[in-house]
Amino acid sequence: MFHIFAGMENFSHILFDLDGTLTDNTRGIAASLAYTLKKMEIDGFDGHLPDGFIGPPLQEGFKQFFGLNERNILLAVEYFREYYSINGLLENDPYPGVSELLEELYFAGKKIYIATAKLEKYARLICEHFGFDKYIINLQGADYNGNFGTKSNLIAQLMKSEQLHPSKNIVMVGDTTMDITGGKENGLSTIAVTYGFGKKEELQKAEPDYWAENVEELAEMLVG
Repeated sequence: MFHIFAGMENFSHILFDLDGTLTDNTRGIAASLAYTLKKMEIDGFDGHLPDGFIGPPLQEGFKQFFGLNERNILLAVEYFREYYSINGLLENDPYPGVSELLEELYFAGKKIYIATAKLEKYARLICEHFGFDKYIINLQGADYNGNFGTKSNLIAQLMKSEQLHPSKNIVMVGDTTMDITGGKENGLSTIAVTYGFGKKEELQKAEPDYWAENVEELAEMLVG
């Protein structure tokens, strides 16, 4: 079921998620979380990220996995960003072949965007650091207050700013159910990548239009 190519649209506009789709930011997130929990004197973190911590807004992760109340969530996010803004955002690894894929799409005339729940300032710094910004028309991320925090809202805001309308020739590419649901709710085609942080079982329930097990397979779908 993971190799469906027949009948695919010729995608003219491509929206990528960032974490778990273009880059593996596990190292930076884990280090930032360890720093945060130490500052807040919360014990028990063994260095391994809880399944599902990467992807949703930080506020949601601290509430769901660490049971923090609203006041402590604000403090945790502040500590997290204190470390992440200096060290964590570059403790990050593009998936093999991603830079080449973006370049190939760019020269093929595809319109490339990023929609991420990551703080927009950090997302832009990461894209500049790895050279992704040369290929991207626009990027929509979350603000400091978590506004546009859901992937559906982020995509809607990006489409509004770019004057894009629902179309199956526009595709959302991501590794979590939020990416797939967000794309569907905005009338887009969807591709689930299985090499990121999302679980296949959960992604199957979201019913993406297409699947890609690696960057090479994703390239076959997108370059056209």
